[in-house]
Amino acid sequence: MSASCASPMGVSSRLVTLMALCCALAVSTIYYHQPLLPQMAASFGLAPTQAGLIATLTQLGYALGLLFIVPLADCRQPRQLALLAIAGNAVALLLCAVAPTFTMLCVSSFLVGVTAITAQLIIPCLSGLATPVERGRIVGSLLSGLSAGLLLARMLGGFAGAHAGWKAVFVLASLSDVLLLVIVAKRLPATSSLQTIRYGQLLGSLGSLVKQEGVLRYCAASGLLMFAAFSALWASLAALLAQPPYGLDSATIGLFGLVALLGIVASPHIGALTDRVGARTMVLAGAMTLVLGFACIAASGRDLGWLILGMVLLDMGNRAGLVANQARVFTLRSEARSRLNTIFMGSYFLGGAIGAALGNYGVHRAGWIGLAAVGILLSTAAAVINALAPRESSATIGEGPRAIR
Repeated sequence: MSASCASPMGVSSRLVTLMALCCALAVSTIYYHQPLLPQMAASFGLAPTQAGLIATLTQLGYALGLLFIVPLADCRQPRQLALLAIAGNAVALLLCAVAPTFTMLCVSSFLVGVTAITAQLIIPCLSGLATPVERGRIVGSLLSGLSAGLLLARMLGGFAGAHAGWKAVFVLASLSDVLLLVIVAKRLPATSSLQTIRYGQLLGSLGSLVKQEGVLRYCAASGLLMFAAFSALWASLAALLAQPPYGLDSATIGLFGLVALLGIVASPHIGALTDRVGARTMVLAGAMTLVLGFACIAASGRDLGWLILGMVLLDMGNRAGLVANQARVFTLRSEARSRLNTIFMGSYFLGGAIGAALGNYGVHRAGWIGLAAVGILLSTAAAVINALAPRESSATIGEGPRAIR
């Protein structure tokens, strides 16, 4: 396929759907472990909360993969980069399955994160193909694929782990990379206009983008804080639910991922609404929804109903922030979309690593209440930063005013 990711020509619904599937398969590999953490810890004779390090290192690896690999898509074919990343991810997943020690499992999990960046190569590519009026909707649809990947990973990870053990889950995840490899090789559009720039200059230009684009700075900061809040829950949820008074197994814990179904349906609508009301308004609404969600989480130690309601609110709030912020970032520089995505999503998943660590700390100190306190503080900080951000420009979406090399 010879479509260019640099010229907004429109994207077929079929291609968007197929690439959303690829996003789901790609991102799922960094979430299979979440319902399995107590089981993984037990296999190495550790307490459930100690396995939270796996979640932290996986998110950190993903952030570093975004920083050092994704920018190359502005000067190399995204398809070629994706194929290499998928192959590396398959190997890293197998290393997790055969890891003889907890230390090796942590190292392998970090490598899974580094190589799981295919979705972040796909999204800027299709955003470049989209016309200005459909960009928010398409980004929302692709993020629905990401959400489906989270749901798939948490449900299948928990179910397969309960019946076949956690190591079998990583083997199956590695096999799913084979399907992803085939689809990407055949259908991911090629980029017709690539910049000629050395790798060192490419990474150096990231700093220039951060310095020159105030909107990018605000989006990255609010995105970091919102995903930190969201990750604080999911990195510690399995350990909390495995303990009294609930004592749930990994299969049951995985079912809590079903709350993402609402978000999957809502993402394209959130994108379309962002196109109408503006990203700043949507991010503020998302941050406030997170605060409400964590208020419900505070009562979750007594009633699972509060937990489910809180999880729904957290999923919707995080999704509103992600869709709106990412669509806004893609309006800035058409010639540097991969680097813009690197900065934003790198910050986003760095927030995931920070949130995972803070969430486990909050749980260690005060259980459900400690987790809720961490989440409310992070979400409130995101709302404040977003309130300070400049309002959207009236310039045409996708037409950045300056070129950067």
